[in-house]
Parts: sequence; structure tokens; C-alpha cells
Amino acid sequence: MDHMSASIAVHPHRLLPADPATRAIAESLLTLVEHLPILSPHGHVDAAVLERDERFPDPATMLVTPDHYVTRLLHAAGVPLGELGLGSEPAPPREVWRRFCAGWPLFDGTASGYWLRSELVQVFGIDDARLTAEHADDLYDELERRLGSPEFRPRALFERFGIEVFATTDDPLDDLSAHRALAADPTFRGRVLPTFRPDAYLKAHSAGWAERVDRLISVAAGGASGYAGYIAALEERRRYFIAHGAVSTDHGAATAQTLKLDPADAAALFDRARAGDADAADAAAFEAHMMYEMARMSVDDGLVMTVHPGVFRNHHRPSFDRFGGDTGHDIPVRIDYTAALRPLLNDFGTREGFHLVLFTIDETTFSRELAPLAGFYPAVYIGAPWWFLDAPDAMLRFRSAVTETAGFSRASGFIDDTRAFASIPARHDAARRVECAFLARLVAEHRITEERAAEIVVDLVDHAPRRVFKL
Repeated sequence: MDHMSASIAVHPHRLLPADPATRAIAESLLTLVEHLPILSPHGHVDAAVLERDERFPDPATMLVTPDHYVTRLLHAAGVPLGELGLGSEPAPPREVWRRFCAGWPLFDGTASGYWLRSELVQVFGIDDARLTAEHADDLYDELERRLGSPEFRPRALFERFGIEVFATTDDPLDDLSAHRALAADPTFRGRVLPTFRPDAYLKAHSAGWAERVDRLISVAAGGASGYAGYIAALEERRRYFIAHGAVSTDHGAATAQTLKLDPADAAALFDRARAGDADAADAAAFEAHMMYEMARMSVDDGLVMTVHPGVFRNHHRPSFDRFGGDTGHDIPVRIDYTAALRPLLNDFGTREGFHLVLFTIDETTFSRELAPLAGFYPAVYIGAPWWFLDAPDAMLRFRSAVTETAGFSRASGFIDDTRAFASIPARHDAARRVECAFLARLVAEHRITEERAAEIVVDLVDHAPRRVFKL
């Protein structure tokens, strides 16, 4: 038996029910969806990676350093982030890879371990039994050779992965030149869509906010100034994104709080913040008001609004000061949706065409708040398990928690939310297998028919993201 067929990364029953009768149902359902195209309406891979189509630099830079799921667990085991390729004076890539291979046992049972094993075996043909410190250099050299071949360039992998739609996350002032070039390139198949991410322009407490807002107004306000110019500039940049294929906006708000202010009060808050005179309460109120304004704009221009609240960003200040954000120390916190979203939903929750996708990493909200909200408001959809929850057991808990109240039709479809390009097929495959496992149990318990389960699984994997994200 060769290493590929022996690896658990290619076992046909991975993530499917252990019970043979239920597993047989799940296997039948899986045949309907395992080869469907990948729809990725939210992620963090730069469009320039595909536009330039340059080889990935090295195994560590591709698979370890940019993936905070990987770096955080190694850091917890005592490996400094600088030795994982982060910071202004990072360790050499080969040393990073050695650290990763030595720490590979740490990932047993984790979602990131599942994805990494799938990537290395299925994408790169690596024998996962050799993921040890002893074989680190040999594996590094094997991966280097593969990365140097044309079939491992970004566009070749994009096609091999079966990606149909691929969304990026972009600053409102990005010129979107990479998206424009890809759309105009007849040799590139697939849709690469920008996503409007205005957080840095809405959070008045963040460093450099006033300077960013000044630039936004100077570029896009059409001569208007002050708060009116700020609103006009945001609306103009949204139109620019739509013209370049955008279908959604993305908001990493600290909370889900929304607030409807009188325009004069909002302008006064804006002026105080721009002058540096706003306190923390002012900044929170301004962000809550701007979340309401983002919903109003989505009602007007049709962009789907996705909200990802509930994260304490950059929890370890020394690491943030040295290595910056997105380096593994963002930590979930409790979140409230029901009261926080009421001002927004009172005005827009039943507006035709408005789609509000709510994500969470606070599992307690699944059945208590998100499912009931999505089970009443036509505008509300439940975002797929995200970040710490896009893991097999957590995805099963999510499906159990929301389905009894909201059914299957109110879910967004899976999102991979990844910066690690090669992990995309593994993440989508895991989600599809989990959906099949859940539906198979309902069939085995005679709660739905197998025929209906077959319709549902295709809807969850393919139709739901097209419907919710207006693809």
C-alpha cells in the first residue's frame, strides 16, 4: 500500500459517521456534492496572487507563516513568532519549516491539522508519515521542487481546485487593478470578486483614522466636505467596487451594536472624532451608527452585508507591537445580537433585496439569537461557522443548534475565510462531509427522507451561497 492510499487524509470515510448504516447514507449524499465547483464568497487571499501568477516563494511562506491557526498553536508550545517567519527580522524559511515539522504532533485532533494533512497529501503528494523533525529538510526540498513546477502556480491550482467564485477582502481605496486585469484576461477562467471592507474608516478610535478619512474624502467625495463628504465618499467607493464585480461588504465590528442617529448628531460626532476630541463612548456610538449607515447603503445599492463581530483583536499587546495584527492572538468574546441589531432590523429587516449575513464565534448565540432572528427576518441569514468554529465538531454543533428553529434555507453556505490558498479545497471538502454526516443522521432517524436530504445537501453546498451572496 503506498503512502497516499494509507494516509487518513484520503480515507473515504473521513468525517463521516462511524455507524455503517448511517455512513452509507452519508456516502450516497456525498457523491452529489463532492465534485461541485467551489464557491468562496469570503476570504483573505490577495487577488494579486492570481493576477501575477508567480510561484509561491517557499513551503514555509506558503503553508506556515501566513496561517494564524498554525502559528498560534506553535507559539502556545513556546515557539517565538519570529521563529515562525513573522516580524521585521524573521527566521529563514527552512528554519520555520523545521519548527513546524517538529511541532506537527501538536495539531492532532485540530481542524488546522486536518486541513494541513489534506493539503500536504492531496495537493502536494507528501507522505504525512514523514512530517517529523528528522525528515523536515527532505520534505522542504520536495515541496520546493513542486512549487517550482508550472502545475503548482496559483492559476493552475485555482483551476485544479475547481474554484468558480473567489472573493477577496479589500480596502475601500484599493484601485482593484488586479481584479480588473483578471476580469479582462481571456485565459483566466473563474470569477475573482472584491469585497468592500470599510472597518478602518468606521472605527474612530483606531490609530490613523482621521488621516484615512481625510484621504477618503479627498479621493471620493466629489468636492463635498465634512460628514456629508465622508458619507458621499463611502457611497462612491461602494459604487466603484460594484463596477468591479463586488457583491458584498464585510464588517469586523467589535460588537453587533447599531444606532440610528440624527444626521446633525452624527456630523457632530464625526467632527469631534476627526479633531481627536472623541472619547471611547463617542467612538463606539459612531461605529454603531455607521453600521446602521452601511445597512442603509446596502438597501440602496444591493451589496450583501456580512458582519463578523465578537473578537477581542490583538489580545497580546507585546506581540501586536512587534508583529502586527492577524498573528494569532485574536480571542472570541461574548456577543449580543438581539438588542444590538434592533435599530437596524426595525428599519431594514423586512426590506426586499437586503441580505444581512451574521457570523459568530460565540456558540451560545446560535440557537438563542441567530436562528430566531433568521427565522423571522427575511433579510437575515446565518453565516457559516467561522474562524475557531470552522471545525468538524463545531460545524455539527452549529447545524444542530440552528436547524430546529431556522431550517436549512436560512444559512449562508460555507465560507473558508482563509489566507492559506492551498487549504481551500480541504476546508470545503470538510464542510461538505459534515453536512452529509448531519443529514444522514436525520435520514437514519426517519426525520427527513433520503430524497429530501439529497435536495438539501445540494442546496447547502451550491444554491445557498449563490442565493445569499447574489452570485
